[in-house]
Amino acid sequence: MTALDDLVERRLLTGLALVGAGANVVMQLSLAPVGRAVLESRVESGALTRHPVKRTRTTLSYLALAMCGTEDERAWLAREVSRQHRGVRSGETSPVAYDAFDPALQLWVAACLYRGGLDVLALYGEAPDETTLDALYERSARLATALQVPPGAWPATRADFDAYWDARRAELSVDEPTRRYLVDLLTLGFVPRPLARLLGPWHARVSLALLDPPFRALLGLDLGAAEEARARRQLAGLARLYRRLPASLARVPFSWALADARARRVRGRALT
Repeated sequence: MTALDDLVERRLLTGLALVGAGANVVMQLSLAPVGRAVLESRVESGALTRHPVKRTRTTLSYLALAMCGTEDERAWLAREVSRQHRGVRSGETSPVAYDAFDPALQLWVAACLYRGGLDVLALYGEAPDETTLDALYERSARLATALQVPPGAWPATRADFDAYWDARRAELSVDEPTRRYLVDLLTLGFVPRPLARLLGPWHARVSLALLDPPFRALLGLDLGAAEEARARRQLAGLARLYRRLPASLARVPFSWALADARARRVRGRALT
């Protein structure tokens, strides 16, 4: 196993990554066309708030196959994603134009996922050398190519990515319907009420702690210094726990999702 494979499987594709999922969705949907595409999507079977277990499974499968799958598996993944995206495009009444096959929009989604991976490494306190970081960046281009993004559209270097990120982030905006959707997501308002009451405040707090202030501002939310410090202590504690877990346990549920996706491919079943 290479240093990169070890980093991906031992750190990025572990259960700890799920803690940052809400924050990553906020980043993705802060680009107005992406936000509207999710809110207005007619692909009901892929809606997180209606089918949270199924959507989580398919997202984990996508991440695991994109980062660890074979070339044939990634080609199958791209076809499955394309099939799901065919019905996602703006209508006459949409406030912004969007199309799920727009590579510029999908590049932003992939960029957010890559940034989310860096956030996970930060939670673990990982400081890979420059060679490993470059290799991770190169592999992360797969997140984009699985979403109909041409290989050449992924910024060539990490410095180019930083320039792209800064330029794109200046264009972000969140309208009121998208803001309400994202706040409901962070507070787990779409799950059964007892569970939302139990976990919603914690999920919102740690999600906001993982978001840069500009993203929080788009939601009209923030954390006080004491609350943010509390959230970061909790995240650090989770990272210490995951460091101690056997690899087979730490990789759950990504390992389950990868096995399920491979079984679906062999049996000719749809990923989604």
